[in-house]
Amino acid sequence: MRFYYSVLQIALTYIGTVVGAGFASGQEILQFFTRFGYWGALTIVISTGIFIWLGAKMMLISSHISAKSYEDLNKALFGKTVGRWVSLFMLIMLLGVSGVMLAGAGSIFSEHLNFSYQSGLLITLAACFLLLRKGLSAILAVNTIVVPVMLLFTILVFADTLHNPGANRWLILTSDHSPWAAWAAPFLYTAFNLSMAQAVLVPLGATVKDRKAIIAGAWLGGIGIGFMLLVGHIALSAHMPGITQFAIPMGGIARELGQKVQWIYLFLIFSEIFTTLIADIYGLSLQLNERLKWSRSVVILAILAVCYLLSQLGFGTLLSTLYPLFGFVSLGWLLLLIRHPLAREHL
Repeated sequence: MRFYYSVLQIALTYIGTVVGAGFASGQEILQFFTRFGYWGALTIVISTGIFIWLGAKMMLISSHISAKSYEDLNKALFGKTVGRWVSLFMLIMLLGVSGVMLAGAGSIFSEHLNFSYQSGLLITLAACFLLLRKGLSAILAVNTIVVPVMLLFTILVFADTLHNPGANRWLILTSDHSPWAAWAAPFLYTAFNLSMAQAVLVPLGATVKDRKAIIAGAWLGGIGIGFMLLVGHIALSAHMPGITQFAIPMGGIARELGQKVQWIYLFLIFSEIFTTLIADIYGLSLQLNERLKWSRSVVILAILAVCYLLSQLGFGTLLSTLYPLFGFVSLGWLLLLIRHPLAREHL
Protein backbone atom coordinates (compact mmCIF):
# COMPACT_ATOMS: atom_id res chain seq x y z
CA MET A 1 0.00 0.00 0.00
CA ARG A 2 2.87 2.36 0.77
CA PHE A 3 4.27 1.77 -2.74
CA TYR A 4 0.95 2.61 -4.43
CA TYR A 5 0.48 5.66 -2.21
CA SER A 6 3.95 6.94 -3.19
CA VAL A 7 3.20 6.36 -6.88
CA LEU A 8 -0.10 8.26 -6.61
CA GLN A 9 1.48 11.16 -4.73
CA ILE A 10 4.26 11.50 -7.30
CA ALA A 11 1.77 11.36 -10.19
CA LEU A 12 -0.67 13.89 -8.69
CA THR A 13 2.12 16.28 -7.72
CA TYR A 14 3.67 15.99 -11.20
CA ILE A 15 0.35 16.78 -12.88
CA GLY A 16 -0.46 19.62 -10.48
CA THR A 17 2.96 21.21 -10.96
CA VAL A 18 2.93 21.08 -14.77
CA VAL A 19 -0.72 22.00 -15.30
CA GLY A 20 -0.84 25.73 -14.64
CA ALA A 21 -2.99 28.72 -15.55
CA GLY A 22 -2.02 28.66 -19.23
CA PHE A 23 -3.08 25.02 -19.46
CA ALA A 24 -6.40 25.54 -17.64
CA SER A 25 -7.30 28.57 -19.72
CA GLY A 26 -6.72 26.57 -22.90
CA GLN A 27 -4.24 29.09 -24.28
CA GLU A 28 -1.22 26.79 -23.94
CA ILE A 29 -3.01 23.92 -25.68
CA LEU A 30 -4.26 26.25 -28.42
CA GLN A 31 -0.87 27.87 -29.05
CA PHE A 32 1.32 24.77 -28.84
CA PHE A 33 -0.97 22.14 -30.36
CA THR A 34 -4.48 22.95 -31.66
CA ARG A 35 -3.49 25.74 -34.04
CA PHE A 36 -1.42 23.18 -35.97
CA GLY A 37 -4.50 21.13 -36.85
CA TYR A 38 -4.34 17.34 -37.03
CA TRP A 39 -0.59 17.44 -36.26
CA GLY A 40 -1.55 18.49 -32.73
CA ALA A 41 -2.54 14.99 -31.58
CA LEU A 42 0.77 13.51 -32.78
CA THR A 43 2.84 16.22 -31.10
CA ILE A 44 0.87 15.68 -27.86
CA VAL A 45 2.00 12.03 -27.96
CA ILE A 46 5.61 13.25 -28.31
CA SER A 47 5.13 15.64 -25.36
CA THR A 48 3.71 12.82 -23.25
CA GLY A 49 6.72 10.64 -23.98
CA ILE A 50 9.12 13.44 -23.02
CA PHE A 51 7.25 14.12 -19.78
CA ILE A 52 7.46 10.43 -18.81
CA TRP A 53 11.10 9.99 -19.83
CA LEU A 54 12.69 13.18 -18.49
CA GLY A 55 10.37 13.52 -15.48
CA ALA A 56 11.46 10.08 -14.29
CA LYS A 57 15.09 10.80 -15.13
CA MET A 58 15.11 14.06 -13.17
CA MET A 59 13.64 12.42 -10.06
CA LEU A 60 15.90 9.37 -10.28
CA ILE A 61 19.03 11.52 -10.44
CA SER A 62 17.75 13.65 -7.55
CA SER A 63 17.14 10.51 -5.51
CA HIS A 64 20.60 9.15 -6.36
CA ILE A 65 22.46 12.31 -5.27
CA SER A 66 20.03 13.16 -2.41
CA ALA A 67 19.51 16.65 -3.85
CA LYS A 68 18.28 19.29 -1.41
CA SER A 69 17.22 21.67 -4.19
CA TYR A 70 17.32 22.00 -7.97
CA GLU A 71 20.70 23.74 -7.64
CA ASP A 72 22.18 20.43 -6.48
CA LEU A 73 20.79 18.76 -9.60
CA ASN A 74 22.18 21.44 -11.91
CA LYS A 75 25.61 21.22 -10.27
CA ALA A 76 25.59 17.44 -10.75
CA LEU A 77 24.57 17.77 -14.41
CA PHE A 78 26.63 20.74 -15.56
CA GLY A 79 29.47 21.05 -13.03
CA LYS A 80 29.76 23.28 -10.00
CA THR A 81 30.47 26.59 -11.76
CA VAL A 82 28.07 26.26 -14.71
CA GLY A 83 25.48 24.63 -12.45
CA ARG A 84 25.45 27.66 -10.15
CA TRP A 85 24.85 29.99 -13.11
CA VAL A 86 22.11 27.76 -14.50
CA SER A 87 20.45 27.68 -11.07
CA LEU A 88 20.75 31.45 -10.74
CA PHE A 89 18.93 31.92 -14.03
CA MET A 90 16.33 29.34 -12.96
CA LEU A 91 15.84 31.38 -9.80
CA ILE A 92 15.08 34.46 -11.91
CA MET A 93 12.73 32.40 -14.09
CA LEU A 94 10.88 30.99 -11.09
CA LEU A 95 10.52 34.46 -9.58
CA GLY A 96 9.12 35.73 -12.88
CA VAL A 97 6.68 32.82 -13.25
CA SER A 98 5.61 33.20 -9.60
CA GLY A 99 4.89 36.87 -10.27
CA VAL A 100 2.79 35.84 -13.29
CA MET A 101 0.84 33.27 -11.23
CA LEU A 102 0.18 35.74 -8.42
CA ALA A 103 -1.02 38.36 -10.91
CA GLY A 104 -3.33 35.75 -12.44
CA ALA A 105 -4.80 34.97 -9.01
CA GLY A 106 -5.42 38.67 -8.39
CA SER A 107 -7.15 38.96 -11.77
CA ILE A 108 -9.54 36.10 -10.91
CA PHE A 109 -10.55 37.80 -7.66
CA SER A 110 -11.12 41.15 -9.40
CA GLU A 111 -12.89 39.85 -12.54
CA HIS A 112 -15.07 37.09 -11.10
CA LEU A 113 -15.43 37.42 -7.31
CA ASN A 114 -15.99 41.18 -6.88
CA PHE A 115 -12.80 41.67 -4.87
CA SER A 116 -10.21 44.32 -5.68
CA TYR A 117 -7.05 43.18 -7.46
CA GLN A 118 -4.89 44.07 -4.45
CA SER A 119 -7.18 42.17 -2.05
CA GLY A 120 -6.91 39.08 -4.26
CA LEU A 121 -3.12 39.34 -4.20
CA LEU A 122 -2.98 39.65 -0.40
CA ILE A 123 -5.42 36.75 0.19
CA THR A 124 -3.38 34.52 -2.11
CA LEU A 125 -0.10 35.56 -0.47
CA ALA A 126 -1.46 34.81 3.01
CA ALA A 127 -2.65 31.34 1.93
CA CYS A 128 0.75 30.65 0.31
CA PHE A 129 2.65 31.62 3.44
CA LEU A 130 0.52 29.46 5.73
CA LEU A 131 0.83 26.40 3.49
CA LEU A 132 4.51 26.77 2.64
CA ARG A 133 5.50 26.82 6.30
CA LYS A 134 4.44 23.15 6.35
CA GLY A 135 6.87 22.27 3.53
CA LEU A 136 6.54 19.62 0.84
CA SER A 137 3.73 17.81 2.67
CA ALA A 138 1.42 20.79 2.10
CA ILE A 139 2.10 20.77 -1.66
CA LEU A 140 1.38 17.04 -1.82
CA ALA A 141 -1.86 17.51 0.15
CA VAL A 142 -3.11 20.37 -2.06
CA ASN A 143 -2.48 18.36 -5.22
CA THR A 144 -4.42 15.36 -3.89
CA ILE A 145 -7.48 17.67 -3.87
CA VAL A 146 -6.90 19.83 -6.92
CA VAL A 147 -5.77 17.24 -9.48
CA PRO A 148 -8.85 14.96 -9.13
CA VAL A 149 -11.04 18.05 -9.70
CA MET A 150 -8.99 18.83 -12.82
CA LEU A 151 -9.52 15.31 -14.08
CA LEU A 152 -13.26 15.56 -13.35
CA PHE A 153 -13.53 18.74 -15.38
CA THR A 154 -11.51 17.15 -18.20
CA ILE A 155 -13.88 14.16 -18.31
CA LEU A 156 -16.94 16.48 -18.35
CA VAL A 157 -15.49 18.42 -21.27
CA PHE A 158 -14.65 15.19 -23.10
CA ALA A 159 -18.16 13.76 -22.60
CA ASP A 160 -19.74 16.97 -23.91
CA THR A 161 -17.39 17.10 -26.91
CA LEU A 162 -18.40 13.59 -27.99
CA HIS A 163 -21.93 14.93 -28.60
CA ASN A 164 -20.65 17.92 -30.57
CA PRO A 165 -21.06 17.81 -34.38
CA GLY A 166 -17.38 18.71 -34.73
CA ALA A 167 -16.12 15.98 -32.38
CA ASN A 168 -13.89 14.44 -35.08
CA ARG A 169 -12.39 17.71 -36.34
CA TRP A 170 -9.12 17.04 -34.46
CA LEU A 171 -8.48 14.30 -37.05
CA ILE A 172 -9.05 16.45 -40.14
CA LEU A 173 -8.36 20.05 -39.07
CA THR A 174 -5.84 21.72 -41.38
CA SER A 175 -3.44 24.56 -40.61
CA ASP A 176 -1.54 27.28 -42.47
CA HIS A 177 1.30 27.20 -39.95
CA SER A 178 4.71 25.77 -40.82
CA PRO A 179 5.17 22.02 -40.13
CA TRP A 180 8.53 22.94 -38.60
CA ALA A 181 6.76 25.11 -36.02
CA ALA A 182 4.35 22.25 -35.31
CA TRP A 183 7.14 19.75 -34.63
CA ALA A 184 9.16 22.24 -32.56
CA ALA A 185 6.15 23.00 -30.34
CA PRO A 186 6.20 19.85 -28.14
CA PHE A 187 9.90 20.34 -27.36
CA LEU A 188 9.43 24.00 -26.43
CA TYR A 189 6.37 23.15 -24.36
CA THR A 190 7.96 20.31 -22.40
CA ALA A 191 11.26 22.19 -21.98
CA PHE A 192 9.63 25.14 -20.26
CA ASN A 193 7.33 23.05 -18.08
CA LEU A 194 10.02 20.56 -17.01
CA SER A 195 12.52 23.31 -16.17
CA MET A 196 9.88 24.91 -13.94
CA ALA A 197 8.71 21.59 -12.49
CA GLN A 198 12.20 20.76 -11.23
CA ALA A 199 11.55 23.12 -8.31
CA VAL A 200 9.27 20.40 -6.88
CA LEU A 201 10.31 17.23 -8.72
CA VAL A 202 13.90 17.44 -7.45
CA PRO A 203 13.07 17.54 -3.71
CA LEU A 204 10.25 15.05 -4.31
CA GLY A 205 12.61 12.61 -6.01
CA ALA A 206 15.14 13.06 -3.21
CA THR A 207 12.58 12.07 -0.56
CA VAL A 208 11.41 8.95 -2.45
CA LYS A 209 14.10 6.29 -2.36
CA ASP A 210 12.07 3.63 -4.20
CA ARG A 211 13.25 3.61 -7.84
CA LYS A 212 10.20 1.64 -9.02
CA ALA A 213 7.80 4.10 -7.35
CA ILE A 214 9.51 7.05 -9.07
CA ILE A 215 9.33 5.41 -12.49
CA ALA A 216 5.70 4.32 -12.02
CA GLY A 217 4.75 7.80 -10.72
CA ALA A 218 6.40 9.46 -13.72
CA TRP A 219 4.53 7.13 -16.09
CA LEU A 220 1.17 7.75 -14.39
CA GLY A 221 1.77 11.50 -14.13
CA GLY A 222 3.03 11.84 -17.71
CA ILE A 223 0.09 9.88 -19.10
CA GLY A 224 -2.27 12.01 -17.01
CA ILE A 225 -0.79 15.20 -18.46
CA GLY A 226 -0.98 13.74 -21.98
CA PHE A 227 -4.62 12.71 -21.49
CA MET A 228 -5.60 16.20 -20.33
CA LEU A 229 -3.71 17.77 -23.24
CA LEU A 230 -5.44 15.49 -25.76
CA VAL A 231 -8.94 16.09 -24.35
CA GLY A 232 -8.34 19.85 -24.36
CA HIS A 233 -7.07 19.64 -27.94
CA ILE A 234 -10.10 17.62 -29.09
CA ALA A 235 -12.51 20.05 -27.40
CA LEU A 236 -10.80 23.14 -28.80
CA SER A 237 -10.56 21.60 -32.30
CA ALA A 238 -14.33 21.06 -32.29
CA HIS A 239 -14.81 24.82 -31.82
CA MET A 240 -12.14 26.04 -34.24
CA PRO A 241 -11.61 28.65 -35.57
CA GLY A 242 -14.15 30.67 -33.55
CA ILE A 243 -12.66 29.66 -30.20
CA THR A 244 -9.46 31.60 -30.98
CA GLN A 245 -11.26 34.89 -30.29
CA PHE A 246 -11.47 34.07 -26.56
CA ALA A 247 -8.70 35.11 -24.15
CA ILE A 248 -9.68 32.04 -22.09
CA PRO A 249 -10.80 29.47 -24.71
CA MET A 250 -11.77 26.76 -22.21
CA GLY A 251 -13.97 29.30 -20.46
CA GLY A 252 -16.01 29.63 -23.64
CA ILE A 253 -16.50 25.85 -23.71
CA ALA A 254 -17.29 25.72 -19.96
CA ARG A 255 -20.15 28.22 -20.43
CA GLU A 256 -21.94 25.69 -22.65
CA LEU A 257 -21.92 23.11 -19.82
CA GLY A 258 -24.02 25.08 -17.33
CA GLN A 259 -23.48 27.29 -14.29
CA LYS A 260 -22.30 24.51 -11.95
CA VAL A 261 -19.54 23.49 -14.35
CA GLN A 262 -18.58 27.15 -14.68
CA TRP A 263 -18.01 27.33 -10.93
CA ILE A 264 -15.94 24.14 -11.07
CA TYR A 265 -13.92 25.74 -13.84
CA LEU A 266 -13.40 28.95 -11.84
CA PHE A 267 -12.19 26.90 -8.87
CA LEU A 268 -9.98 24.95 -11.24
CA ILE A 269 -8.32 28.02 -12.75
CA PHE A 270 -7.50 29.48 -9.35
CA SER A 271 -6.34 26.12 -7.98
CA GLU A 272 -3.99 25.53 -10.89
CA ILE A 273 -2.52 28.99 -10.46
CA PHE A 274 -2.19 28.38 -6.73
CA THR A 275 -0.56 24.94 -7.01
CA THR A 276 1.99 26.25 -9.52
CA LEU A 277 2.66 29.28 -7.32
CA ILE A 278 3.33 27.33 -4.12
CA ALA A 279 5.43 24.77 -6.03
CA ASP A 280 7.65 27.48 -7.53
CA ILE A 281 8.03 29.37 -4.26
CA TYR A 282 8.86 26.14 -2.43
CA GLY A 283 11.67 25.41 -4.89
CA LEU A 284 12.95 28.98 -4.59
CA SER A 285 12.95 28.82 -0.79
CA LEU A 286 15.04 25.63 -0.82
CA GLN A 287 17.67 27.16 -3.09
CA LEU A 288 17.82 30.46 -1.19
CA ASN A 289 18.04 28.64 2.14
CA GLU A 290 21.18 26.91 0.89
CA ARG A 291 22.70 30.20 -0.27
CA LEU A 292 21.63 32.58 2.52
CA LYS A 293 21.16 30.31 5.56
CA TRP A 294 18.12 32.35 6.66
CA SER A 295 15.14 30.82 8.43
CA ARG A 296 12.47 29.25 6.20
CA SER A 297 9.80 31.81 7.20
CA VAL A 298 12.04 34.80 6.43
CA VAL A 299 13.02 33.40 3.02
CA ILE A 300 9.39 32.68 2.11
CA LEU A 301 8.30 36.19 3.17
CA ALA A 302 11.10 37.74 1.08
CA ILE A 303 10.09 35.74 -2.00
CA LEU A 304 6.42 36.62 -1.54
CA ALA A 305 7.35 40.33 -1.27
CA VAL A 306 9.24 40.19 -4.59
CA CYS A 307 6.32 38.34 -6.23
CA TYR A 308 3.93 41.03 -4.96
CA LEU A 309 6.05 43.77 -6.53
CA LEU A 310 6.22 41.88 -9.85
CA SER A 311 2.45 41.30 -9.84
CA GLN A 312 1.87 45.06 -9.98
CA LEU A 313 2.83 44.91 -13.67
CA GLY A 314 -0.31 42.88 -14.43
CA PHE A 315 -1.01 39.36 -15.66
CA GLY A 316 -1.06 40.02 -19.42
CA THR A 317 2.13 42.09 -19.51
CA LEU A 318 4.13 39.57 -17.48
CA LEU A 319 2.84 36.59 -19.46
CA SER A 320 3.57 38.00 -22.91
CA THR A 321 7.03 39.30 -21.92
CA LEU A 322 8.53 36.52 -19.79
CA TYR A 323 7.16 33.24 -21.17
CA PRO A 324 8.65 33.38 -24.71
CA LEU A 325 12.11 34.21 -23.29
CA PHE A 326 11.95 31.49 -20.64
CA GLY A 327 10.73 28.92 -23.16
CA PHE A 328 13.69 29.50 -25.46
CA VAL A 329 16.25 29.29 -22.62
CA SER A 330 14.54 26.19 -21.19
CA LEU A 331 15.06 24.37 -24.51
CA GLY A 332 18.82 24.74 -24.05
CA TRP A 333 18.53 23.32 -20.51
CA LEU A 334 16.50 20.38 -21.82
CA LEU A 335 19.08 19.51 -24.46
CA LEU A 336 21.89 19.62 -21.90
CA LEU A 337 19.88 17.36 -19.57
CA ILE A 338 19.36 14.80 -22.36
CA ARG A 339 23.00 14.82 -23.45
CA HIS A 340 24.65 14.71 -20.05
CA PRO A 341 26.26 11.33 -19.15
CA LEU A 342 24.84 11.34 -15.61
CA ALA A 343 21.33 11.72 -17.07
CA ARG A 344 21.84 8.79 -19.46
CA GLU A 345 23.01 6.53 -16.63
CA HIS A 346 19.65 6.93 -14.87
CA LEU A 347 17.39 6.15 -17.82
